[in-house]
Amino acid sequence: MQIKAIIKIRERRNKLLLLFILLVSISSCTKKKSSYTDNQVFRYNEHSNITSLDPAFAKDQRNIWAVNQLYNGLVQLDDSLNVRPDIAKSWNTSEDGKTYQFTLRNDVQFHKHGLFGKDSTRKVSANDFEYSFNRLLDKNVASPGGWVLQNVRDFKAKNDSVFTINLKQPFPPFLGLLAMKYCSVVPKEAVDYFGNTFRANPIGTGPFQFKLWVENTKLVLRKNPFFYEKDIKGNQLPYLEAVAVTFLPDKQSEFLQFIQGNLDFMKSLDASYKDDILNTDGTLKEKYADKITMQTGAYLNTEYLGIYLDGEEETPTKSKLIRQAINYGFDREKMIKFLRNGIGTPATSGFIPKGLPSFNNQKGYSYQAEKAKKIVEEYKKETGNTSPKITITTNSNYLDLCEFIQRELQKIGLETKVDVIPPSTLRQGKASGKLPIFRASWIADYPDAENYVSLFYSKNFTPNGPNYTHFKNDKFDKLYELSIKEIDLLKRQKFYQQMDSIIINEAPIVPLYYDEVIRFSQKNVKDLGINPIDLLNLKRVKKINKNKKV
Repeated sequence: MQIKAIIKIRERRNKLLLLFILLVSISSCTKKKSSYTDNQVFRYNEHSNITSLDPAFAKDQRNIWAVNQLYNGLVQLDDSLNVRPDIAKSWNTSEDGKTYQFTLRNDVQFHKHGLFGKDSTRKVSANDFEYSFNRLLDKNVASPGGWVLQNVRDFKAKNDSVFTINLKQPFPPFLGLLAMKYCSVVPKEAVDYFGNTFRANPIGTGPFQFKLWVENTKLVLRKNPFFYEKDIKGNQLPYLEAVAVTFLPDKQSEFLQFIQGNLDFMKSLDASYKDDILNTDGTLKEKYADKITMQTGAYLNTEYLGIYLDGEEETPTKSKLIRQAINYGFDREKMIKFLRNGIGTPATSGFIPKGLPSFNNQKGYSYQAEKAKKIVEEYKKETGNTSPKITITTNSNYLDLCEFIQRELQKIGLETKVDVIPPSTLRQGKASGKLPIFRASWIADYPDAENYVSLFYSKNFTPNGPNYTHFKNDKFDKLYELSIKEIDLLKRQKFYQQMDSIIINEAPIVPLYYDEVIRFSQKNVKDLGINPIDLLNLKRVKKINKNKKV
């Protein structure tokens, strides 16, 4: 046992030594190119850790951000969520909306690697997309992203530069789906060679290429010298030489590292430091105004309480009266102002968030305490349950919000308990229908409201889909089926709004707030950008000398 322990210590020491040598080499390279010490290295922290660098497993933001630096697909989204060319330089769609034909660029190369022979790299062809899409559907791979191609009848490489996809039925948001990192192109040689370890040996086409990953410690990516994109002046992207990601699990420690200048960027807002950095109206505190930059914008994310509707009959939330009383029973405006420092918009207009065209400011649930009390009394008379009790299950990150709701609901005669469990247990519980009320959020994978209404389509019941509430409504289902076939954008948006109205009326959820993207960066970071899906794009980011005037 002692020998094994010594070996493990030596292995860790060797990894740290390798990391130190790499960081010194990065610093040396930047010093040779300029008088700055670190203006070519972008540093951020990922407190949740990264689980895979394989795009087939780019399920959540922590993985998506890293994968986005390493890989490309047929198309990409700009910061306004418009679909733009990526490896496909152009495409056309058949009149019936079922066939897409993509013409690929001929200058895209995989990252340099010995697997590709003497040249150490090779060009991407349509056959690589055919392989990558088949891999996404391969049950042995078990990618969580296979659903992206569920409406695809077939796909084929017609030749090296033309790739064709045929759908089972028209689906207008399809191009947006293809922009997801699941649909990135990967080389067969690398996947065959690395097998299950491809997750830690990624080879893509992106602006940065893999250098080092010491799990739970640090990830380092280096500039891809063969990247095909250029800026409007003809300069090759990216501008940065490297990206360094740390994995500090404590958000307070992350904040301190950022304030000390050891991180270039910090995402989101956490209760542990929100009052130190922001005023209650959401503005940056004066002491930081000349030190850091804050960006905010609409985020395609709705935070909500989900209510499981297939539970036992005596569960109070089986009654629409109780669900409506919860919705009326707390002040969202007050909650956002004091618990979120003004970051976010109270969700009083349904489930579809601000930032999507289908958001229509329809009347949802506002704070009406007296009305909520009357509804609870009506429930008691109808059922004979004179002491209804509910339990809200959450993780520790949202405990303050749930305790606020708990206090408010007690005032309307609804005895409320808050149960705090680990995030992984919460995910499992809501997927298996074990939690009557659960805190959740829904972040759009692609820029179309189908993302949100699909959560309430009866054929999407978990575990076969994202309908965690097991909501079922015949009118809703019919509208959903009409919407996914409708090519006319305005007509489709009207269908979405009708479905959102049904959700408001039936109340299978309690919308809390529409989130905002919030980003903090050092003053010398330029062109970071911001977008409603909170995707981190680093290919156009620059860092300037902090003492240099621009």
